[in-house]
Amino acid sequence: MAYLFILCCFVLLAVVTLLAARVGHRGKVCDRSVGYEVPDEVKRDPALRAKANSLVAHWCTGAAILSLAPLIPVGNVLFADGDRSIGTWGLLAFAAYGLVVVVVAGYPFEKIKHLAS
Repeated sequence: MAYLFILCCFVLLAVVTLLAARVGHRGKVCDRSVGYEVPDEVKRDPALRAKANSLVAHWCTGAAILSLAPLIPVGNVLFADGDRSIGTWGLLAFAAYGLVVVVVAGYPFEKIKHLAS
């Protein structure tokens, strides 16, 4: 059951980051109804707006790709019918890896806050 939870978490992370990357690729990061909260200076300046869209598109696409990597070992354990398992250190590695993916996905949003200065 724990492996299924880990699998679902990484799939959900991939879906969420792909949706964020889609908003960036479409150039709607600064659109309040579709995008995200950005400073007013970024909304007004076309160059900063393009930079914000590019940041979200690239970093969230990378995070989505990174979040798919753990699906292979967890899938192998799930389809092994109980013959395989992941030890405590492996589960800690999955948790640390998930944290890294979340940091990668959150980086462009923190960077956008500082674009105006």
